[in-house]
Amino acid sequence: MAATQPGTFPVREFSSYWRNPFFRSCKRLFDLLVSASLLIVLAPLFLLLALLVKLTSSGPVFYRWKVAGKGGRPFTGYKFRSMRLDADLLKDQLEPLNEMSGPVFKLTNDPRVTKAGKWMRRYSLDELPQLYSVLKGDMSLVGPRPPLVSEYIRFTEYQKQKLAVKPGMTCLWQVYGRNEVKDFDEWVKLDLDYIGRWTPMLDIKILAKTVSEVFRGSGK
Repeated sequence: MAATQPGTFPVREFSSYWRNPFFRSCKRLFDLLVSASLLIVLAPLFLLLALLVKLTSSGPVFYRWKVAGKGGRPFTGYKFRSMRLDADLLKDQLEPLNEMSGPVFKLTNDPRVTKAGKWMRRYSLDELPQLYSVLKGDMSLVGPRPPLVSEYIRFTEYQKQKLAVKPGMTCLWQVYGRNEVKDFDEWVKLDLDYIGRWTPMLDIKILAKTVSEVFRGSGK
């Protein structure tokens, strides 16, 4: 029988931990403590990255990320800008080069990425401002990656299931299939696997693996 909690989509199976208020509260408390601590500790790095963006390309420091959150609810997130100002306008021209089958866009050697942006992406430094979204409650540290609103409106009902829980900064796809998975449905399958197997310890394992991948510079 299809489950209907904690999101709005009929995901085939939820981990029992999602239905336990104690464990859900622990996940949120962990998000709050870690995101607040990192925003304070990494403040000098934020300043350096902001200067890097500002001094190497024209335009704003932050990229306003219009994404779909839990249940498809839209919100605005933030990243350090790693692309040219006209990146969104050029996306249609690059669509034939899309390496991901399905409604999302992924291009390894994206010509829109600036030199500084390429370095930041390698170590996922451009994504650090998402800690603010975690602090606000729009995102979690661990959860399915949020899609752009423009991508979400093209999702099938199967693909929408990935947003039955709050999206996260990192996920199973981020640490195990980021550079290999080319079929978006396979990405969704990893997200649904996370939803079905979630435990607090799984989050810890994914975060530990994420830190390892960041220091390896495996981002593209």
